[in-house]
Amino acid sequence: MAHTFGTDVVVAGAGPVGLTAAAELRRRGIRCRIVDRLPARLPYAKAVGIQPRTLEIWDHMGLTRTVLEAAVPMYGQLAYVNGTEQARIDLVLPPEVPYGFAALPQYETERILDTYLARFGTGIERGTELVAFSQDADGVTVALRSVSGAEEEVRARYLVGCDGAHSIVRRKLGLTFEGSAFPEEYMLGDVEVDWDLPQGYGVRAMHRNSDGEVDDILVCIPLPGRNRYRMSMMVPLALSTAGRNDGPADGVVHGLDGGRAPALSDIQAVLDRLSPRPTTASRLRWSSVFRISHRIVDRYGDGRVFVAGDAAHIHPPTGAQGMNTGIQDAWNLAWKLALAIEGGARHDLAASYDAERRPVGEEVVERTVRHATQGVQADPADPGTVMLREAQLLVGYRGSPLVGPASEGPGPQPGDRAPDCTGLAAHIATFPLRLYDLLRDRGHVLLVYGDGEQSGQLAQVASEFSGGRVGTCVIRPTGSTTNTSGSPAYVDTLGEFARLYGVSDGVTAFVVRPDGYIGARLCPPTAAHLTAHLARTFAPADSGTR
Repeated sequence: MAHTFGTDVVVAGAGPVGLTAAAELRRRGIRCRIVDRLPARLPYAKAVGIQPRTLEIWDHMGLTRTVLEAAVPMYGQLAYVNGTEQARIDLVLPPEVPYGFAALPQYETERILDTYLARFGTGIERGTELVAFSQDADGVTVALRSVSGAEEEVRARYLVGCDGAHSIVRRKLGLTFEGSAFPEEYMLGDVEVDWDLPQGYGVRAMHRNSDGEVDDILVCIPLPGRNRYRMSMMVPLALSTAGRNDGPADGVVHGLDGGRAPALSDIQAVLDRLSPRPTTASRLRWSSVFRISHRIVDRYGDGRVFVAGDAAHIHPPTGAQGMNTGIQDAWNLAWKLALAIEGGARHDLAASYDAERRPVGEEVVERTVRHATQGVQADPADPGTVMLREAQLLVGYRGSPLVGPASEGPGPQPGDRAPDCTGLAAHIATFPLRLYDLLRDRGHVLLVYGDGEQSGQLAQVASEFSGGRVGTCVIRPTGSTTNTSGSPAYVDTLGEFARLYGVSDGVTAFVVRPDGYIGARLCPPTAAHLTAHLARTFAPADSGTR
């Protein structure tokens, strides 16, 4: 039966993950509808931590300036045990990392992404719920219901479920969601305090009983505003939901509770016990009781339907990993769906989403559970590695079917994040450029380091094989001859590219994917090796599949 596609992709859920997926699809020219059952954005500061890797993603999209103007920096954490100050944790990263840690209320993140999405003529369809879907070899038929009860059937090529921990898409797709809930209950509050602790630092204050066990805890994350924090703490017995029989129908106990909200006095009582300075809380914007579970799906998709974010994985909020991991899910999936819809992809490209992202989700769930129960200090890795991992700068896809084999020598390997560097000089610009300036708002990029005419030949091979979807930039060492490749060329004036990418004499080529990961490292590069790598992602331009 022939179908007319009303859109290319339906995205269910308009939180940060769904908005990222929709925005990236629209930025790449793909038709998309994004629906959400809620009538309006929730004014809650739920997920607030913004990791450096997420800022790099938003840099690629052209969003970072807006985020930086709205967010506050996170410099580190102050820790206290039984009122005694512990060693301060400073969030320090290598100098080549372009962004630090930040905090921003989730509703502000959603507002920024929503505004960005509107640039492409797409808005959130509020009060619209996905109620059913079916799929076949060619597409997905999605049933939507508006708040008025009106129903609509939409035909799309793909469906992406970003509809949270209680995902309808996950349930109807038949994915398992194995895991369990923690017995503890917590409460959240968005308040202001009058203490004199340094700005930009989180606060973690604990009480240990005579057995050394933590029996009381206060965690405060700074938010935009004067002495404003999102505070989390153990829930008092009067607010406990234990013993209630009105849990979620799907059995997934995770997130905010719709019952009784903590009062300012409840939060003040915890501050009186645990605050490192005497302080008074005021201006309570919102509060809630919440529970935590740890679960992950058995697969991130089936056929033409996929899940991302909390629909795929939930875990403790330790280290602010959840929303950031979900945004990277969406970022990974969106460019693959876009390429598939354009007709330029291998037939199995979208299936690599599960191969690349599910291992990441499994590691995040395992690590956050370990940190929540044993503490970050119990992590066996060295502090520098822990910091890079928490920043999500060590997320990678080595061994993925899309990336090339490991190469010998120093520098990043295929599947690793492409590091940024500065000191790149162009003929017209009178200021040094960053590598991320070259990669911003682009798809696949072939970076060729070295001199000679080989770069021009490689650029032609890449462009012809991919149907013009791979651009080329030449990075030349200082003192090299004039560029004759015909591709944009930049001089590595400080030697940072050579140092960070582990290159020296001769010619080395890197294929950088749209999501900022290295697909291949070719040394020495040949046309045969380049086309063999590109064939992992692209259908050849003359294959008749376009």
